[in-house]
Amino acid sequence: MKALVLAGGAGSRLRPITHTSAKQLIPVANKPVLFYGLEQLRDAGIVDVGIIVGDTRAEVMNAVGDGSALGIRVTYIPQDAPLGLAHTVLIARDFLGADDFCMFLGDNFLLGGIQDFVKRFQDSDADAQILLTEVAEPQFFGVAVLDDAGQVVQLMEKPKDPPSNLALVGVYMFRPVIHDAVRAIEPSARGELEITDAIAWLIGQGLTVTSHRVSGYWKDTGRLQDMLECNRQVLEGIETRIDGDVDESSELVGRVVVQRGARIVGSTVRGPAIIGENTVVTGSYIGPFTSVYHGCTITDTELEHSIVLEDCTLDGVGRIEDSLLGKSVTVKVDRRAPRAHRLMLGDHSVVTLP
Repeated sequence: MKALVLAGGAGSRLRPITHTSAKQLIPVANKPVLFYGLEQLRDAGIVDVGIIVGDTRAEVMNAVGDGSALGIRVTYIPQDAPLGLAHTVLIARDFLGADDFCMFLGDNFLLGGIQDFVKRFQDSDADAQILLTEVAEPQFFGVAVLDDAGQVVQLMEKPKDPPSNLALVGVYMFRPVIHDAVRAIEPSARGELEITDAIAWLIGQGLTVTSHRVSGYWKDTGRLQDMLECNRQVLEGIETRIDGDVDESSELVGRVVVQRGARIVGSTVRGPAIIGENTVVTGSYIGPFTSVYHGCTITDTELEHSIVLEDCTLDGVGRIEDSLLGKSVTVKVDRRAPRAHRLMLGDHSVVTLP
């Protein structure tokens, strides 16, 4: 069995971060979201992985490499434009061949892995298998309708008036017949080849599409609040590990990870929290559910329930919470008169001032 992992999307709901970075590489508990999925595929016994890449291909390829560090073999498949999930199956035809495969959306986060779902599919005679979960806002997802026996009878992509609250989780299992389906469908009103239309084609041909409900934690990490919630969920499960330096005037409370080369000086870190490699925290308070990535400098600052990407500098800025800071961001205080906010912000930025 092979895997087709999608790591190309634009990530418009996470702008401005995704103007310059791949949304799949935003770290959750200091590990890129994409890596969680790749490791889950490996743990399910799927090591031959095709990764769909788009405009951020150089960054994704640099992060994942040939996959050997993650225990997988990677083939990169360029997609020149975001023409839909079913389109990725079309362009991956040579890689997939006649093998069964798992399609995995690279910005999905599924706590607990996919081993059971893969085994159920391999042991079944189903032509496709989808995962479902109940959501509060089904209009933003692919939606499934089941009959009284629990069989899939209808699928719709982001319907304005959803007929159910069962959303498709971004993990699908397919037999090779799906290649006939993606060739048979037409682009939707959005101009994309929808995987929901391809699966509906299978149902229309009398083929078997099974579904399983995800009982554990799942998130589509497309929005700020989703990223922060995923970060919180993973940090809930960490265990204390101190590989960096913590001076005598500092205090670590609860479950805290201090990664290699990091230094905590005259500061309090209250877990669950993780401080990345070569990050220096001085005279500051790092509160629960905070992940600070590598190479950051945090001075005289309070930070809580936030994700900070690499090489950021926070200096004397009071308290920051519920925030996502992109790479190499500098936030500092200018104490000269006149007192004023001086901002250089990218498109779609959001700033909330006290």
